[in-house]
Amino acid sequence: MIAKMKKLNLVGMAYEKDAVLNALQRTGAVEVKLHREEEHSAPLPPADGTLSAYHASLEDALERLTQAVNAYRKEHKGTARPEKDGFEVSYEEFMAAANDRARMDGLIARVNALTDQKAEKRALLQKTERTLHAAAVYRTVEEPLSSYRGTAHTRVFFGTLPFNAWENILEKLPALAEGKELAKEDDEVLVLLVFHKSCSEEGEALLSGTGFTPCPFEGEETGSALYARLKGECEELAKELDSLEQETAELGGETRALKIYCDYIGYEAEKAALDEKLRGTERTFLLEAFVPGDAEELVRRELSSAGTVYLEFSEPAEDEEVPTLCKNNAVISDFESLTNTYSVPNAREMDPNTVMAVFYSVFMGFIMADIGYGLLMMLGGGWLKYKNRGRKGGLGALAGVFAIGGIFAVIWGFLFNSLFGITLPIPTLLPNAQSDMWPFAGIGIPAVLVIAMLLGIVQLLAGYVCKAVQCWRRGEIVDGILDGVVWAVFSLGAGLAIAGLVEEWNIPILVTVGGITAGVTLVIAMIAAGRHEKFFGKLSKGFGTLYGIINYMSDILSYARLYGLMLSGAVIAQIVSQYAVGFITGGGVLAVLGVLLMLVGHVFNLAIGLLGAYIHDARLQYVEFYGRFYEGEGELFVPLGSKHEHVFVKPYAAEKSEKKSGAAAPARA
Repeated sequence: MIAKMKKLNLVGMAYEKDAVLNALQRTGAVEVKLHREEEHSAPLPPADGTLSAYHASLEDALERLTQAVNAYRKEHKGTARPEKDGFEVSYEEFMAAANDRARMDGLIARVNALTDQKAEKRALLQKTERTLHAAAVYRTVEEPLSSYRGTAHTRVFFGTLPFNAWENILEKLPALAEGKELAKEDDEVLVLLVFHKSCSEEGEALLSGTGFTPCPFEGEETGSALYARLKGECEELAKELDSLEQETAELGGETRALKIYCDYIGYEAEKAALDEKLRGTERTFLLEAFVPGDAEELVRRELSSAGTVYLEFSEPAEDEEVPTLCKNNAVISDFESLTNTYSVPNAREMDPNTVMAVFYSVFMGFIMADIGYGLLMMLGGGWLKYKNRGRKGGLGALAGVFAIGGIFAVIWGFLFNSLFGITLPIPTLLPNAQSDMWPFAGIGIPAVLVIAMLLGIVQLLAGYVCKAVQCWRRGEIVDGILDGVVWAVFSLGAGLAIAGLVEEWNIPILVTVGGITAGVTLVIAMIAAGRHEKFFGKLSKGFGTLYGIINYMSDILSYARLYGLMLSGAVIAQIVSQYAVGFITGGGVLAVLGVLLMLVGHVFNLAIGLLGAYIHDARLQYVEFYGRFYEGEGELFVPLGSKHEHVFVKPYAAEKSEKKSGAAAPARA
């Protein structure tokens, strides 16, 4: 159900604003809204952005530290991993992060300094390695590199050449020139060319365009000494860099505290940004907020100890945009994220999640329709749900959806008699999806396709019932009957007629009953369609309703995707099991291959099946079901201080009750 909201108007002393906001945050039940214009008050000056900038710098340093630690862990097994996001902290621990500023600032400064030092060392190492690579070809030269110079009568070319170019040059050397190969490295050769001054220009022309690179090194060092020195420098720089990386990795143990502190500063920045929504006088501040009706007493109790405040709860105005808070049991709440992905419910409409959850689960089970797959969904989804217990949304919610879908997959699996695609020695209650055909109005069509379309009609009928309920909740009794009940009865008639056309069932009376029911209700719907229009509008609306039957039939055919997805998964499961069992019965190596095929094949089929079921099942809910009544376009209720990037803060009320129960527990001897 969607919680009924109340509006909180609060006036407090300006110097107690922070304490009041903390009290509101503790409740986890207050969303601050933009305050309306109020006489004798003015908007508070906006925050200067200092906290937001500080928070951004913290997040940047945290990302640097996390990346550095993870990179170091890849090279050094056994290094402690940084704390993953989503860990739980108590409310007291979260608020105590306010006292960690000095320590965290020191940590951030150290992380930034180490990051800069590593960048500097890494750049220097890369530069030295490039120089070392260039010096490799000179490492056999035992004379000072500066000694390879020309004389008064000669010109010397000392450097490297591509190997192919060197062979061509040797063939074209002038008579007054000499060339010698000193060393070879990869596809380059170190050469010494000596030309008489009279033919030095000819030597330049000969080397031009050959890729000749003069020796870039000067000084009295020999080639071997130069190479040894550069190699030593590279090794020393690598050690220094590794030491810096190790020192950074040792700070990985601080990621938990840093993440708590980051989220705490994020909360402080959120409070500072609230000034744009508040108003104030010389000594007071004015605040408006939305509070769930059942949290009114909790808010009053927390504010009573926060300072001197005046507060008043009232009903929101009819034209006021109210945030949406769905309050459902643990099972249904997992399905809320599916609806929110499409559009958040409007706070003034009915909560569609309960009805949608039933159909979504039934359809997901129908698509999977296998006992084995259903059990895996229940076990895997249940385990992930348990690991994420106490947290709303996210992976835990998706796991819960798959677990519930697994229950229905097991039920449909028994009805279709399928265990990993293998037929069990038990009665089969429903037709075979791959082979059974039902004569339908003289035409043979897949039996399971008929079942899928009948399931679709049931959901469309439920959608029209929801439309009626939504209208009645608003006092629109006639609209509920004509726009909801009439079309629900039409859907019932259409479903009965389709069932009667199935010759396998041999209930021809259903065609007559269903046809008459659908026909009468269609006429009523055509007459009622233009009830709010003038004469020509009534005619156009009526004929538009008749034309809309085409869309209605198209919507029914959309449910054929249930059959298609189920059939593809069933065929793959059967093929995998048949081949795997054949290999296993062969013994030896074939048995091992059979087990691997069974595992890999069914895991792959399950994953692909779940992906298809998740997407196409959701599409049926969004378009076919919600298209009948759903309005959406709401805004989720987001309490003050409830959005955290890294941590899950245990609700203050739950923590408080645990402490009370712990204090009341009798001491053990």
